[in-house]
Amino acid sequence: MAGQSFKEPVLDDEPGIPAMNDYACETTRAWGEEVSGATGVVIVTPQYNWGYPAVLKNAIDHLYREWQGKPVLVITYGGHGGGQCGAQLRVVMKAIGARLIDAMPGLLLARERVVTNDGQVDPAQDFAGHVEDVKSALVELAALSPG
Repeated sequence: MAGQSFKEPVLDDEPGIPAMNDYACETTRAWGEEVSGATGVVIVTPQYNWGYPAVLKNAIDHLYREWQGKPVLVITYGGHGGGQCGAQLRVVMKAIGARLIDAMPGLLLARERVVTNDGQVDPAQDFAGHVEDVKSALVELAALSPG
């Protein structure tokens, strides 16, 4: 979805059942088109209190058919690497029919980066040690993606 811009759905703004594919909100329709049109999806999320953010759960839950068979890579980051939120996210994505790749890079942020740097992250510095893991996961995702 690089280069794409769309308005993020508001929490619980869709009145219908996502599996019915009858979206009332333009934001949900636009989000559904983004996911439908993608050959694969990379979800990059922080781990907060051992879980993933509510806005991400909302974005996932507002769609259903769009996730069916869609190759998905989950990348997490945080002071503990994000393994707990990644595990929770994998359960949800499997339940809605996504095709998860095996790799799940967890990018560990040094505590001093998280606590003393006002939450600012320098990807080139903070994630440098994870580049090969992410590249390998992207190769795995590309192998599952059509075309």
